[in-house]
Amino acid sequence: MARKNSAHRAARKGLPAFRTTVDSRVERVHTVRAGAADGARIRLTGYDLLTGPWYTPLTFFYRGTLDGAALRDSLARTLRRYPLLAGRLERDADGGLSVLCNDAGVRFTEAFCPDPMREYGHGLRAEPVIGKLLREVSAFGVVGRDTPLLKIRLTRMAGGGSVLGVLVNHSLADGGSTLAFLESWSREHLGVPWEEPSHDRAALDGLGRPATDSATLEARAFVGVGRVRHLTTTLRVGVNKLATVTTRFGAAELAALKAEAQRTLPGPNAWVSTNDALTAHLWQVLSELRGRPADAVEWLGLIVGAQSRLGDALPSSYWGNCVSNSWTSLGAARLRESPLGAVARDVRRCLESNTEDKIRDEIAFLGSYRRKGVSRHVMSVRAPDVSTTSLSVNNWSQFPLYRIDLGAGRPFWYEFPDLPVPTVHIAPTPEEDAGRDVYLCLPEAEAAVADTAPWRERLHSRSGTSVGS
Repeated sequence: MARKNSAHRAARKGLPAFRTTVDSRVERVHTVRAGAADGARIRLTGYDLLTGPWYTPLTFFYRGTLDGAALRDSLARTLRRYPLLAGRLERDADGGLSVLCNDAGVRFTEAFCPDPMREYGHGLRAEPVIGKLLREVSAFGVVGRDTPLLKIRLTRMAGGGSVLGVLVNHSLADGGSTLAFLESWSREHLGVPWEEPSHDRAALDGLGRPATDSATLEARAFVGVGRVRHLTTTLRVGVNKLATVTTRFGAAELAALKAEAQRTLPGPNAWVSTNDALTAHLWQVLSELRGRPADAVEWLGLIVGAQSRLGDALPSSYWGNCVSNSWTSLGAARLRESPLGAVARDVRRCLESNTEDKIRDEIAFLGSYRRKGVSRHVMSVRAPDVSTTSLSVNNWSQFPLYRIDLGAGRPFWYEFPDLPVPTVHIAPTPEEDAGRDVYLCLPEAEAAVADTAPWRERLHSRSGTSVGS
């Protein structure tokens, strides 16, 4: 790959190499179109505008060899129900964004790697395999340009096996919607029926309802800031150097974590989920690793799907960005010393704060900023110090990451990108056996420590196992 990766940066600092590079070479570049376009202009919502026109790279590793021509055919058919992905971003008069559904097309690159497929996984990580595509997708070169909003890179490995790199413009879809599209493509490729997605952004905008009670207003996840503060915050986040280490929690280990949390809950009728217990455990361990002063405040951010909070008010097939977040905090000493159940219950309360009233208020708030032409001045309430005092959790454990079969079986591994802020990414395991794969995206020095044997032991100490995969 052309860009310098985490492994190169780590080597310069004497840190371990976190990822390897797959040396793929471009053979052919195609433009895939649906073959029909109605020319509709779909105005993006306030949730869509939060991300900016950046791209999210995902990489899937297959032991079988994918057929490029067959993939392009099934992708073209899938795009007929996903016209935004084949469209182009345009700026609205008020500063918002719309997608022109003109079927300008998706870029599909075929590449070859002279090396055989390796056993990628926790013990061998790879950079997102997208070649030069990441350099081509600066957010400053998307709006008002003939820049594809979906880019696919298929790499064939010597001796068999394939790597599928997927880049989706984040202003079109959140993680759940991105995976919904990929699952639709998989089902179309296999000839299995799939649900028509809803692209009616007005359905979401119409649910906005400003809150009047102080509790809901206080829980709002977003805030409007001045241009200078927004710019300085964005630049500060952009210079962060983070790396990701991974580990696996098996089903038995997760059951042990939940059992400990349930035993130590504050109150006889309290309840927490398995993911609550896992999140609480990771927050405690990473707080120990960071070693901040006892009186320092540790913040935990939970990224939550807003759609489930809206119930039947929003179509279940709605496709776009529909994600909010909520925050909770504890003093560093209290966080590290509290029973697991008490911390897990705090996580549960944080999730439960995402009420329907809160989501409706956020929709109204974001819509008001879009109408004023200042959508780009909205950010998360914790954004200014997100890289120094906080940790975000993004739970994808229910997403169909390992059901993306495109004719060569299911993937045996997938890679999530390094992010610019400390993040815990929770995913299903390839076997979908009720375990969890955990990606810890941390400052490079902290990632190096987390990757050592003592801290891997600490991560798995509550289950009785010696160390995770």
